[in-house]
Amino acid sequence: MKKKLTKKQKEVVAKYDATKAYSLEEAAKIVQTISYTKFDASVDLDIRLGVDPKKANQMVRGIVTLPHGTGKTVRVLVLCTPDKEQEAKDAGAEFVGLDEYIQKIEQGWTDVDIIITMPSVMGKVGKLGKILGPRNLMPNPKTGTVTTDIGKAVKEVKAGKIDFKVDKQGIIHASVAKVSFDPAMIAENANELLSSIAKLKPAAAKGTYMRSVFMSSTMSPGVMIETRSLNNQ
Repeated sequence: MKKKLTKKQKEVVAKYDATKAYSLEEAAKIVQTISYTKFDASVDLDIRLGVDPKKANQMVRGIVTLPHGTGKTVRVLVLCTPDKEQEAKDAGAEFVGLDEYIQKIEQGWTDVDIIITMPSVMGKVGKLGKILGPRNLMPNPKTGTVTTDIGKAVKEVKAGKIDFKVDKQGIIHASVAKVSFDPAMIAENANELLSSIAKLKPAAAKGTYMRSVFMSSTMSPGVMIETRSLNNQ
């Protein structure tokens, strides 16, 4: 049985053509129009790729710095030795320490967005994998969150550096802006992410690489993005 749409949902659906593919800037304007949350919602991209993530040579993962930041306050935990604590605090990390935070995480605390650590303490941090892994919080050298340059890493994530990874269904989900951003800024952030993903196309991936791209905000329906130009990058 088809679910009946609420009055609000009907109004939203009437504002654009769900079967049409739009440019990034057009989609940004539509998402702003159809977003009806009372808070400043995130603008998200869902990118379906023509890859098989079960095969190691088709895994797509990377990092990108969004030109206009994400608009989110990124809460950073730095797990480091005492000599690096001041550097982490000066760079803007909200939580800094080691053993006391490892203990808190073991007890279930994960109220942060990013965890940055250093190679010398990975032996201690590694045992938190079962808790941090499923929440996508486990530090990883590939994403720059295991490093000796703690201050630089903190500043980068505060400035809008995000990491992305294809999931088991072959889809990358990422937040690229806030609804309150200017549409051109949303489009530029989205384009930066899509360009980065385009450059990471695995040689083993066959057929169309970017199968579909949808832009949405928290609780809004998705707006289809025109992908021909993206596949030709």
